[in-house]
Amino acid sequence: MENTVIHKADTRGHADHGWLNAYHSFSFASWYNPDRINFGALRVLNDDTIAAGMGFGTHPHDNMEIITIPLEGDLAHKDSMGNSSIIKHGDVQVMSAGTGIQHSEFNPNADKQTKLLQIWLFSKTRNVEPRYQQITLNVADRHNKLQQVLSPNEDDEGVWIHQDAWFHMGNFDAGKSATYQLKKEGNGVYLFILKGDLTVNGNDLTTRDAIGISDFEKLTIEAKSDAEFLLMEIPMQVLY
Repeated sequence: MENTVIHKADTRGHADHGWLNAYHSFSFASWYNPDRINFGALRVLNDDTIAAGMGFGTHPHDNMEIITIPLEGDLAHKDSMGNSSIIKHGDVQVMSAGTGIQHSEFNPNADKQTKLLQIWLFSKTRNVEPRYQQITLNVADRHNKLQQVLSPNEDDEGVWIHQDAWFHMGNFDAGKSATYQLKKEGNGVYLFILKGDLTVNGNDLTTRDAIGISDFEKLTIEAKSDAEFLLMEIPMQVLY
């Protein structure tokens, strides 16, 4: 029996700190909703806008797979593993926090804001060795099709993480559609609309809405307008 949850954009948590304007799909920091703790292994989906020249100071993480997808502008990253880099639209960055890391992130530009998604997944096993990966994708490869941007496999398309998860991004023209088959039995899908109007398994959704579906046979995605979205296939069972 298909299980569906719909998270409309205006039901998300919201915190405007001036330098950071953040929307939380799941309970985070001072926003707590007992019905919105996680969707399977997906623990955090933050939709952040960082003001020019501002950012997050050095802070710790452990036992999470942390994925950052810049949507606009640049993000400077430094971490305790010795990595120092700039990520921008078209890039995907992942950190396996494992036994523990510290990092900072800030907008290096004095004249424009940075927009990004930060996503946390529970890892498949605890206390893995911390690791960092960053790649640049060809955004044209998601035009009217699903571009894989993350998987559990080191030799597959996109970045890889310590979890049986697959992420795809799509930029669809109005009228285009696609179907998605699960890579692993028992997983679910959480689909987040970056912009535009989609119908997902008969459910009409718009910009910054999300839908989580599990126990389904087939996922059908139809673009009612030009639309961009992130599709996350994730385990529904969390092992710790």
